[in-house]
Amino acid sequence: MNLIISGTNRERSNSLKIAQYYQQELLRKGESWDILSLTDLPPEINATDLYGKRSKLFEPIQAAVSAAQKFIFIIPEYNGSFPGVLKVFIDACAFPASFYHKKTALVGLSSGKYGNIRGVDHFTGVCNYLRMHVLPLKIHLSKIQDELSPDGQLKEELTRNFVHEQIEEIIRF
Repeated sequence: MNLIISGTNRERSNSLKIAQYYQQELLRKGESWDILSLTDLPPEINATDLYGKRSKLFEPIQAAVSAAQKFIFIIPEYNGSFPGVLKVFIDACAFPASFYHKKTALVGLSSGKYGNIRGVDHFTGVCNYLRMHVLPLKIHLSKIQDELSPDGQLKEELTRNFVHEQIEEIIRF
């Protein structure tokens, strides 16, 4: 099993739309990936699931993370980096078993013109600390509000080509 992580707990986020796009495109290639949206985290995660504690609500999330061999993190830009809730999620997962020596692809997105380059770089550092193997091809989706069609598809052919290249690489990775 493999997981696409929508890296924000914002309802109806563009990150979730991109996660669904990746899932749909992977399925077209015969790959079955699940989506974990951080909107599904227990609301009281800071009190119940950090520092070795584990709530009943987090158990299935931890089981899915533990079972996954590959990840795709969809990382929106929040204040020049990645969302704090993404770090809380990482901190809540069992260390080192959750991510140790597993493979990941990173996708940044922003409403600005840089596609969360800094946030993806920051998150790469976290992945390196966790000893994850990070796919060198990182995608940065800028001006995401203009890039997505109302039905959640990518409008620009060049963007689709880069995304499909990354999908091919994570399959082979």
